[in-house]
Amino acid sequence: MIYDTIIIGKGPAGISASLYIKRANLNPLVIGKDGGTLEKNYKIDNYYGFEDGIYGEDLILKGIKQAENLGIDIETDEVINVKFEDNFIVYTRNNKFEAKTLILATGSSRKKSNIKGIKELEGKGISYCATCDAFFYRNKDVAVLGSGDYAIHEAMELLPVANRVTILTNGEEIIENRSTELNVNSKKIKEVRGESRLEYIEFEDNTNLDISGMFIAIGVASSTDLAKKIGAIVEDNNVKVDSDMKTNVPGLFACGDCTGGLLQVCKSVYDGAKAGISAVSYLRNNK
Repeated sequence: MIYDTIIIGKGPAGISASLYIKRANLNPLVIGKDGGTLEKNYKIDNYYGFEDGIYGEDLILKGIKQAENLGIDIETDEVINVKFEDNFIVYTRNNKFEAKTLILATGSSRKKSNIKGIKELEGKGISYCATCDAFFYRNKDVAVLGSGDYAIHEAMELLPVANRVTILTNGEEIIENRSTELNVNSKKIKEVRGESRLEYIEFEDNTNLDISGMFIAIGVASSTDLAKKIGAIVEDNNVKVDSDMKTNVPGLFACGDCTGGLLQVCKSVYDGAKAGISAVSYLRNNK
């Protein structure tokens, strides 16, 4: 089945977009692992219409229920990759979906690594996209920092290109090693080192691992991670969009916290509405 639009993220931005698309008599699919940062908020007192405030989790559930009541398909799963092959292809942990347009609404990535040396070596051996940069590490030894499905996926992307791929869990327990070709190192990392480029990882037990590149894949893939995979411009860790939530990639839109600005529910709902309306216009003009 080919959907009109796939929306990645089931928070206020993603659900808002889906409502406008569905009401235009089109067929959207919303995919999200959870409600993101809002789901963890204790209470929201500054959002219109709730005289006594509302808990973040309750607001998320109300939005999802509203979408379901309209007949919108909602898939609870983790997105690990996106591609463009005539249509947009979205890969989750358990499935694969296809759509004519794509909206990124997974919020802003707030999970950063504080390992010493990473910031200084970004772009000099430290990368955030295996699909984008694997080519530069042909027949070289590389590592992926992370312990979840997203890290495993990035490592599998590197396997056909690199000489040796090691997953660095930094003391975390890995979900599942799906390939005997992947090496897993669970030692705590002290520092990443190199003069002009990344040269090796230093662990807390004073052992080292020589590598040419390290790909950061902590937690789940953010909107900016996914945007980079299909060539969308990312600036200051935000997906770059115009006033209609369009990216530089035709048929690709982004909304909510991942586009920067005011990190509030009211902005996310507005962004989602704009993205949904823009997607509808794009679909009608590109039949």
